[in-house]
Order: sequence, then C-alpha cells, then structure tokens
Amino acid sequence: MKVRNSLKSLRTRHRDNKIVRRKGRVFIINKTNPRFKARQG
Repeated sequence: MKVRNSLKSLRTRHRDNKIVRRKGRVFIINKTNPRFKARQG
C-alpha cells in the first residue's frame, strides 16, 4: 500500500500525527483522528 511518495507531507495535515517506524515500515498514526493513517514500505 503506497499512499504518497513522501509521508512528511502527510504528517503536516494534522497536528497530532505521529510518524512511527516499525519493522522497517513507516507509519503515520493519529490517536485523536484515526482516519489519518498511512503506511509506507
């Protein structure tokens, strides 16, 4: 699942977005607004 070629631009869409690396993948998670989820890698 490729969402955007740069997840940094997705991180600025909401102030609670956090960028997390798990097992070589990059995730964007948001506790307050769960629809801002993304995965790369």
